[in-house]
Amino acid sequence: MNLVDMKQQVITCIEAREKDLWEIATRLYENPEVAFQEYVSSALLRNFLAEEGFDVTSGIGGLETAFKATFTKAKQPPTIAFLAEYDALPAIGHACGHNLIAAAAIGAGVGMKAILDELPGQIVILGTPAEEGGGGKRILVDAGVFDEVDAAMMFHPASKNMVSRGSLASARLDIEFFGQTAHAAASPQEGINALDAMILTFNSVNAIRQHLEIKDRIAGIITHGGDAANIIPGHTSAQFSVRGESEKRREEVLEKVILCAQAAALATGCEMKYETQPGYSEIIPNPTLASLFKENLETLGRQVSDPEPNERMGSTDMGNVSKVVPAIHPYLETVPETIAGHTVEFREICMSDSGKNAMLDAARAMAMTAVDLLLDPTLWVTARKELDTYLG
Repeated sequence: MNLVDMKQQVITCIEAREKDLWEIATRLYENPEVAFQEYVSSALLRNFLAEEGFDVTSGIGGLETAFKATFTKAKQPPTIAFLAEYDALPAIGHACGHNLIAAAAIGAGVGMKAILDELPGQIVILGTPAEEGGGGKRILVDAGVFDEVDAAMMFHPASKNMVSRGSLASARLDIEFFGQTAHAAASPQEGINALDAMILTFNSVNAIRQHLEIKDRIAGIITHGGDAANIIPGHTSAQFSVRGESEKRREEVLEKVILCAQAAALATGCEMKYETQPGYSEIIPNPTLASLFKENLETLGRQVSDPEPNERMGSTDMGNVSKVVPAIHPYLETVPETIAGHTVEFREICMSDSGKNAMLDAARAMAMTAVDLLLDPTLWVTARKELDTYLG
């Protein structure tokens, strides 16, 4: 069987399972679960794959809701991984389309089953929890789950078809100020106002924005501002999300925010404590994988756009994966450009025919790209060399 026939057989298999795949996306949508709590979602995906003949292992990397599902007819490389995300956002559910991401990964894996008798290597579906907070993929990378993976891919719903858009490196910063409570009317002079320190921090961060680079991002919320209006606040806390175009730039921006808080502590007489949480790396879209995926996606009738120089972007733990294995995180047009992610409107459109079509095309294109890699070993070897060159 030649390359064209193999790809057509994969497509035919995926299309035959359209109803099953859409049921998976729908059931995830109807039962949203947040980071590290995706027990029902993980079980749904694992059970489906087990029934399809995959060898399923749950709890990989020390994460209860993570899993690995393998289907192989040969033990030699390469190992191609399709990544499933299935965590939802607090309060608004699957407003980032992770239910479509999971269903597409399942579809690509099931489609590849049809032709693995004819090809070397193996297909792995990795269930990766907590992309929206906690970084399941980062934890799985650190646990060595990707050590034997030769290429990894997933898709994300978006407003344009793009295969090489990057992402921002991110980190979380938690800040606390400790002052002295006092009666706000009878003896305010005896207090040290921790809320003043926090407000000064936010004002200082706003003051430096004009000196930041175009892709730097600082967002924050006050998580505790005091206990009562008639008490000088003796303790306040806040959480910041800090991002930059690269890990190096993220650290530079992070240091600026910390300095703002230290200055506020000095000005008010408060004590300041801070803690940083491990963040996400920026994505390195692999040129070989991106080129293959683009070609396959275009054969499905989708026009691929190049990212704009100042393309809006967020952060994802797929960036951490892309630092250890050749990887892509393409975007498929699902919603109009006027609809932003993490909104109710985005969530609802993902459950329309547009969402179903994006899910199916993503499954088709990922599987077709896997066929390319399995049939021609020079491709995944080249992809590995590209990553090694980038990392120096």
